[in-house]
Amino acid sequence: MPTPKDWISAMRLRTLPLAASSAIAGAASAFNYGTFSWLTFALILLTTLFLQILSNLANDLGDAIKGTDDENRLGPVRGIQSGAISKTEMKRMTILFAVVSFLLGLATIYSAFETINWQTLLFVIIGIAAIAAAMKYTLGKNPYGYSGLGDLFVFVFFGLVGVVGTDYLLSGTFHWSALLPAYTVGVFSAAVLNLNNLRDHKNDKLHGKNTIVVKLGLEKAKGFHFFLIVSGMTSLAVFLYLSPIVMWFALLVFLIPTVLGKHLNKVKHTKNEQLLDPELKKVALTTFGTFLVLFIFQLISAYEVF
Repeated sequence: MPTPKDWISAMRLRTLPLAASSAIAGAASAFNYGTFSWLTFALILLTTLFLQILSNLANDLGDAIKGTDDENRLGPVRGIQSGAISKTEMKRMTILFAVVSFLLGLATIYSAFETINWQTLLFVIIGIAAIAAAMKYTLGKNPYGYSGLGDLFVFVFFGLVGVVGTDYLLSGTFHWSALLPAYTVGVFSAAVLNLNNLRDHKNDKLHGKNTIVVKLGLEKAKGFHFFLIVSGMTSLAVFLYLSPIVMWFALLVFLIPTVLGKHLNKVKHTKNEQLLDPELKKVALTTFGTFLVLFIFQLISAYEVF
């Protein structure tokens, strides 16, 4: 029988900061428009985290069913792979998190709108799509993660849906400017997935998991990674330029030459794929830290702390 420690390990809590970045970036955008509900934001954040855990559990199950998680995999040992959790137990936990994620999503939508209209119905549909996307990465007969579409889905749901959706739920209006941080979070999230696939490309190819890395080849995939990071920073720079808080630029100037500059150099020159694993954490925490600081700056500005 799996222990609590086994389940915590299977939930891969290290992925949660990246997931939280969507909600935090959307909240930072919504603050520009003078309306904000802390209850709605808390529910959005909680729903986002449960969806990420759902995705992690479903991914564990799907790769185990297809035999991808074998002794040749370079990443951290998964729950089923370790033998601590059976496929049946993982399936039950996946269903549980799908149900809880749906209920949290309904609570979030009610908190935002407090009525039933076309907006609530639209967000219910989006919520169902998000749950399906979280589960279909590796599960089912035609999982999109095995056909090279994982990066696109991550960009759409972590970026566009997560950030713009949060901004809309908190402000009640669609804002074009929210697309800028949405793009940044989306491509940074895709970059984390790309690193994961760079690390595991040999084993993925062996098991028919045709990720972008497998399709492009190692060197072109590294070039794709460079594009994701640089274009994400460019989008963030434009967002900061349009922001009324000038000191945000200091954050941008700090990030480029230090964290992400060193990261890109490491990815370019690394020959041992296993050494890329720490880089996933670096990009994820940089994304989370960036938008957390922006959110804090928004709070300082909105509440006139200084």
